[in-house]
Amino acid sequence: MWLLLAALSALCFGLRGIFYHWSSQQGMDRNLMLFGVFFTGAVASVSASFIFGQEWNTSALTGLLMGTFSCIANACMFQGFTVGKSSIIAILTGLPPVVVVVLAYILWGETLTLGQLLAFALIVVGILTVRYSNDLRIGNLQGAQWGLLAMLFFGMNDMAGKYSTKLEADLFPTLSYMFVIGSLFFAVWWFIQKNQRNQKEPSTDVKLVQKSRWTEKRTFFWGMLIGLTNFFGMIFIINAFDHGVTSLVSAVVAINVLLILLYTRVFVKVKFSRLEVTGMAVSLIGILTLRLL
Repeated sequence: MWLLLAALSALCFGLRGIFYHWSSQQGMDRNLMLFGVFFTGAVASVSASFIFGQEWNTSALTGLLMGTFSCIANACMFQGFTVGKSSIIAILTGLPPVVVVVLAYILWGETLTLGQLLAFALIVVGILTVRYSNDLRIGNLQGAQWGLLAMLFFGMNDMAGKYSTKLEADLFPTLSYMFVIGSLFFAVWWFIQKNQRNQKEPSTDVKLVQKSRWTEKRTFFWGMLIGLTNFFGMIFIINAFDHGVTSLVSAVVAINVLLILLYTRVFVKVKFSRLEVTGMAVSLIGILTLRLL
C-alpha cells in the first residue's frame, strides 16, 4: 500500500517539477507564483479539515515545521532552475532520501534490511545516473548551491512529515499549518520585493511590465493551478509515511525526477543518452525490488 501511495506522490511532485521548470523560463514573479501554490493548499486543507471533522491539536503543529522547510526548499529549487543548469538541480533535488536515511537512523533508529538497502541503493544510484552529465565538473556547477539547499530542506520536510504520523496528527489540520505558513512566507516576500521595484525609476517599471505577459493576476492563478499537484502530492506522501519506512518512501518519491526527464525529452527535445537510459532502468529495478520484497 505504501509503495502505491509513494508512487502517486512521485507522479504529483514530478508534475510540480515540470511546471516549475517551465515557469522559471517565462519571466514571471517567482514569489507571487509560489504564493499561489501554497494558497491553494491552504484553502483546500482548511476546508477538508472541517468537512471531515478532523482535530486541531498540538500534534498538528508539526505542519509549521513542514511549511517552513517546504517553502524554503521550493524557493531554492525554483531559483536553481532560474540561474543554474537544470541537470545539476535535478540531480541534487533527487538526493533528499540520502538526508532522510541518515536522519531517520539518528533520530528514530530506523534501519533497513539487506534487501531494502539494496533497493534503496539502486533507486538513489539510478536517480544520480539519470541526470549525470559530462558537464558536471568543478567550475561548471551553476546553481549547485541552490540545489544543495533544496536537497537539505526537502529531506527535512520529509522528516517532519514522518514525525507528524508518529504523533498521530490528523492529516488536514497538519497540512493547513504547512500551507498557511508557506502562503504567508511567499506573500510577504512578494510584497517586499514589489515595493522595492516600485521605488525604481518609473520608466524601468514600464519596460518590465511591457516585456512580461505574466500579469500579477495571471501569475497568481497559475501558481494556484500548480498548487493542486503540491496538495495531492503531500496527501499521498504523508499517508505513505504512515504505512512505510521513512527512507524507502522518500526514495520512491524521489523518482519524480524521471518524469521531469521525460518532459525534457518530449517537449524540450533533449535526447536521452545511454547513461540516462541506464539510470532510468536502474531506478525502475530498485522499485521492482521493493515490490517483490
